[in-house]
Amino acid sequence: MKYYRLIVSVFVAVVMFVMPLSAHAASSSSVTKSILNAVGGEDFSGKNLIRAEFTNATFKNTNFSNADLRGAVLNGVFLDGANLHGIDFSSGIAYVSRFKNTDLSDAILSDANMLQATFDGVNIIGADFSNALLDGLQSKKLCKVASGVNSKTGVDTRESLGCE
Repeated sequence: MKYYRLIVSVFVAVVMFVMPLSAHAASSSSVTKSILNAVGGEDFSGKNLIRAEFTNATFKNTNFSNADLRGAVLNGVFLDGANLHGIDFSSGIAYVSRFKNTDLSDAILSDANMLQATFDGVNIIGADFSNALLDGLQSKKLCKVASGVNSKTGVDTRESLGCE
């Protein structure tokens, strides 16, 4: 199990390198429910944002608490000081996104692809990262502050990250 994440991460990285996405897939014309270049401070708390796509946006001090973000895509998004407490981001994608001084407590991040996302000064008490793909360095960084049990899934945060 310890090597499973590493093998999957390497496989995904190789596939992304060998078969890069076409320019059309990243264009704003193909994005549905997209919010581009938001300035932050918005209140998305409790909102249904299933499969929403956020591209090259900044959400400084934005409230997403308890939002349903299942299958959402965060591509190049800065979430500095954002409140993501209790979100359900299962099966979501956070690619090249920054979580800085972000509250991810009690969040569900299971099966999320969070490769090339960075985490600095985050609160992950009770967060569930089960089967999430994270860069090894970021996973180790999160293990240093991981604690608690998710109130909805009953999963221990350290265990979901594969911490030793």
